[in-house]
Amino acid sequence: MKIAIIGAGNLGVSIAKGIIDNNLYTTFYLTKRQASTIKSWEDFPKVYTTNSNEEAVKNADILILSVQPNHLKKVLEEIKPFLHDKHQIISTATGFKIHQIESILGTEHSIIRAMPNTAIAVSKSMTCLCANSKGLKRIPVAEALFGLMGKTVVIDEALMQAATVLCSSGIAFWMRMIRATTQGGIQMGFDAQIALEMSVHTCLGAASLLVNTASHPEREIDKVTTPKGCTISGLNEMEFQGLSSSLIKGLLKSYEKINEIAQS
Repeated sequence: MKIAIIGAGNLGVSIAKGIIDNNLYTTFYLTKRQASTIKSWEDFPKVYTTNSNEEAVKNADILILSVQPNHLKKVLEEIKPFLHDKHQIISTATGFKIHQIESILGTEHSIIRAMPNTAIAVSKSMTCLCANSKGLKRIPVAEALFGLMGKTVVIDEALMQAATVLCSSGIAFWMRMIRATTQGGIQMGFDAQIALEMSVHTCLGAASLLVNTASHPEREIDKVTTPKGCTISGLNEMEFQGLSSSLIKGLLKSYEKINEIAQS
């Protein structure tokens, strides 16, 4: 596959790492206004860096637009003259809807919105996809691409903003919980690095249990809670202090904010 990432920022380079690690390309272009800052990516075979979006578009079939929403309109207008019907356009811009992209490029192009998260760099992303009518025919291509870098799910576009909160912002939320359990471990006497390792692998183990057994969180909780035991005591104290309600409120606050961004 001839792939270009337009906008090699934090998310863009995370996607790039996943693509390169999985050898998913025949030629690969990365663009950034200050191309010198991504020059090191050219150490990989058949990877090219440039500040010219035109150059990247002309040398790729799959275009991953990984720019900030407030820059996407300008980028779309810039690349429009160089697009052809074989191009697959994939946008990761938060809140920038398909009809907005079509209003600039027209309805004749295959357009897919993808919302991966930064875990794509280690092939563990949860990527949500939606498409316009032409893009639906090429959804399998996007599923195959992002599926090699984690898990994919096709959803209605109306749910993309919620998906962004749950899966993309969700990385930060889970990082904060890992940090909190690490701090608790330090307070109980563990070295900071050991506490972090314990917290990270316990989190990984919990998620893996659910993935590998298709179990439910409460079923797994029941397995480690005993009457008058330390686990149920800790869980109840966390709930008394508002653990679940705080998490839900945080998600909804983030969802409220992303809706504001989308309307601005």
